[in-house]
Amino acid sequence: MDKIKRHFLKCTFLIYIFFSSIFLLQPNIVLSQDEPLQIDIMGGNIQAMPIAISYFSIENDLKKLKLQNNIPNLIANNLVNSGLFKLLNRDAYMQNPEQLNSSPKFRDWRIIDAQALITGKISKKSGNKINVSVELWDIYGEKRMFGISLSSKIKSWRRISHIISDKIYERLTGEEGYFDTRIVYVSESGAQKDRIKRLAIMDQDGANHQYLTDGNSLVLTPRFSPTQQQITFFSYRGVNRGIKPSVYLYNLLTGKIEILGEFPGMSFSPRFSPDGLDLIMSLAQNGSTNIHVMNLKNRKTKQLTKGMAIDTSPSFSPDGKKIVFNSDRSGGQHLYIMDKNGKNPIRISFGRGSYATPVWSPRGDYIAFTKFTRGRFFIGLMHPDGSAERLIAEGYLTEGPTWAPGGRVLSFFRQTPQKDGSMKTRLFIIDITGNREKELITPEDASDPAWSPKNIN
Repeated sequence: MDKIKRHFLKCTFLIYIFFSSIFLLQPNIVLSQDEPLQIDIMGGNIQAMPIAISYFSIENDLKKLKLQNNIPNLIANNLVNSGLFKLLNRDAYMQNPEQLNSSPKFRDWRIIDAQALITGKISKKSGNKINVSVELWDIYGEKRMFGISLSSKIKSWRRISHIISDKIYERLTGEEGYFDTRIVYVSESGAQKDRIKRLAIMDQDGANHQYLTDGNSLVLTPRFSPTQQQITFFSYRGVNRGIKPSVYLYNLLTGKIEILGEFPGMSFSPRFSPDGLDLIMSLAQNGSTNIHVMNLKNRKTKQLTKGMAIDTSPSFSPDGKKIVFNSDRSGGQHLYIMDKNGKNPIRISFGRGSYATPVWSPRGDYIAFTKFTRGRFFIGLMHPDGSAERLIAEGYLTEGPTWAPGGRVLSFFRQTPQKDGSMKTRLFIIDITGNREKELITPEDASDPAWSPKNIN
């Protein structure tokens, strides 16, 4: 009887991944096609789901490329690094990749407590291309959840792996995947007093790194367009030609850089609207700093805030109806929300310390921010009404949060003093629980990360 009860419980709650109810409240998600695994999302602690990811079968003339190992390994790294999955030891697998070309022996996988199994095969196509076919299996339901087949050039095997990872993640969690994305950031090098800062871009896992600017002029705060292959950033590139530090656009397809008009004061903190049609920024003029919005089609600007306060770091809500920003209008530096036309500003932060760099999550349920209090910097989260404030990362100088698609993972940068008096600046990734922080490796020091939307490249 106990055995039957255990089997029944496994079939009923095949995967249970608990999120803190403070962070994530949403109804149960049932992935219905072919009655695949049911995922309950509730309050509590996160429990990683045990999964098996077999090496792939592959045609003989492709074996020297080692894609049969590299692709499933990258898929495994993506899923495990999300914090929601645990890869079972491959030494315990009782079926080899060739045996898995047909339906798996589910009993062999239940023995090692696998909840789901990922199998695949790689075949050669003409024109130096490969085809990668992957299947996801529900072990206790003894059913195929879904299959995906992608063809591409061999050199694009990493992107294939990221796309497959996204599909698996979405099927098992009901959330949007973020593996097929990139991060743009400011690469830093040179002496502390004469810092070279240039734009750089890479895959979200640090691969395919490249520099976008030459470092001859200082760049800051890069941000991705949500709809086009463009990046906006703040730069001093025209100062030697009499142009004030300004906001620029970088076209990822052509490498062309253009200035977004010359303003009477300094412009900074640019960010796109959700539809990519407008750019919101701060302009410093006559001793005050206010928020302006620019229509990218006609390049006309409209001032949204007025007064002698410092209003900066604006960020749109996902629906484009609201704007969060930070201001010292109350005496201290706090967060405010206003309508997209600048009306009805409401203060939402009331804790001790200074608040800065707010950014709305893609879901719309949280605002991430930087906070300075008790001599330390923190990355924090709160709901748009200011409730449920929580600090999830800290450091000597920790700031600049940016959201991954899906709104469950963030990146930020941290500066740490070294024994020789220099500063070490690095990028990090963390989930909304604050329990899984990981450094993102870059060739040099790195700051000001910005996550791309999906499939921007």
